[in-house]
Amino acid sequence: MTIRVLLADDQTLVREAFAMLVESARDMRVVGQAATGRQAVELARTGRADLVVMDIRMPDLDGIEATRLIAADDDLAGVRVLVLTTYDTDEYIVDALRAGASGFLVKDTRPAELLDAIRTVAAGDSLLSPGPTARLIERFLRSPSAPVTGGPECLSEREREVLALVARGLNNTEIAEVLGLSPLTAKTHVSRIMGKLSARDRAQLVIVAYESGVVTPGSI
Repeated sequence: MTIRVLLADDQTLVREAFAMLVESARDMRVVGQAATGRQAVELARTGRADLVVMDIRMPDLDGIEATRLIAADDDLAGVRVLVLTTYDTDEYIVDALRAGASGFLVKDTRPAELLDAIRTVAAGDSLLSPGPTARLIERFLRSPSAPVTGGPECLSEREREVLALVARGLNNTEIAEVLGLSPLTAKTHVSRIMGKLSARDRAQLVIVAYESGVVTPGSI
């Protein structure tokens, strides 16, 4: 199955470099390139993309707002967004995850890692690196303007344990090993938690876990 990829970045050289890389993979095809967030939304609708590699800082409409529009469009329900960022400067990546992005990676990532990231997100999983994710969200929560949503009271004690492990970047198999469960049971817990919290994917579960206090900054 070919993954249809849309590239959104205001730097032409960056887009072209990514396009050459994506086209070199047998299981991927570039279906469009956008220089602005608004173009990204339009091309996501007309190009039948499976995944958008989305820069944050773009003219006309930034990557966060473009991600929010894509995630809110029922006709684009199957389109996933992988955000480009730099951990040191893009504090608002949390807003992108909350807007509906399924993960993020740095622009200077290795070519093979970018292709793997595209495959991971296109398959319906979230791309979350435990260390950088924890540091990023910790900085965000230290900001005076960081919102607090309250605790996920609807979750059972076991589900709160699973949520904490998701926030630490563990996959279903790793969660199962830590809690002495089968991978299928761990997967069921994660799916149930997503349903209870109305989360789009694991990336949004991470935000909920930090904002609610299930996981505290500095604990990872």
